[in-house]
Amino acid sequence: MVEFEVPEIDYDRYSNRQLAVVPLAVLAVALAILVGAYVLTGSPVALGIDFTGGSELTVETTMSQSEIRNSFDSDPVSVQAVQSESNQHVVTFGSDAGDISDLADQAEAAGMTIRGSGTTPASFGSQSQQLALIGLAIAFGGMSLLTFALFRTFVPSIAVIVSAFSDIVIPLAVLSLLQVKVSLGTVAALLMLIGYSVDSDILLNNHILRRRGGFYESTYAAMQTGVSMTVTSMAAMAVMAIMATFYGIDLMSQIGFVLFLGLAADLMNTYLLNLSLLRWYKFEGVAR
Repeated sequence: MVEFEVPEIDYDRYSNRQLAVVPLAVLAVALAILVGAYVLTGSPVALGIDFTGGSELTVETTMSQSEIRNSFDSDPVSVQAVQSESNQHVVTFGSDAGDISDLADQAEAAGMTIRGSGTTPASFGSQSQQLALIGLAIAFGGMSLLTFALFRTFVPSIAVIVSAFSDIVIPLAVLSLLQVKVSLGTVAALLMLIGYSVDSDILLNNHILRRRGGFYESTYAAMQTGVSMTVTSMAAMAVMAIMATFYGIDLMSQIGFVLFLGLAADLMNTYLLNLSLLRWYKFEGVAR
């Protein structure tokens, strides 16, 4: 792994409150966005057809997106161009748009060529939504139990858990603001993000609590590995998201985008929020 030169930040200049206020403020804003979206729409994030049910048609035509929309009796939820294929579009319909064969007939009647189609029943989408939530809850709960078993003290363990929670909430808030529809690919990215975010937090905790040396010496040693690991992953995810978007691979594009956002949040949460809690625990909490 390529090691990045990490500057030795003078953390001693800042109080624990000053270090923690920025990530906590960002977390509060992210939670407010999700709660506001839930109050207004009934869901904290926009859900794709994986969770709501619906149909998709991949069509080839020289028509504009507005002309494609007007070719159907039911208004499509979205019309997206396929970047890697000229004149191809993915037309997405809600679960109330009717039978997929009727939609295909309407497209062909308008002069479009059908290149692919698919349908997700509303009942299956609802079941997928429940399974995704259960999967995330189990993964997060398992991570929390493992963290407490590893450190066996409250403050260091809760620091890891709060950081990981914030790493998940912040990308979801960004998706909600951008009205990006959440799919099974997004859930896969969130599950991966739990592992990515915990890695850097456990690395920092382990260096500070279990290795010999001063607090800041251990912090800088952990940052040498942790920051290089996170930045390298961010670069890889950014490239994957860009290339997947260009070639029209929505699943990989969503995974790369969510992981990039989550890893960026992880840098802030690990080296501001987690570090401030560890410093309080090391110098004040233990003394009490």
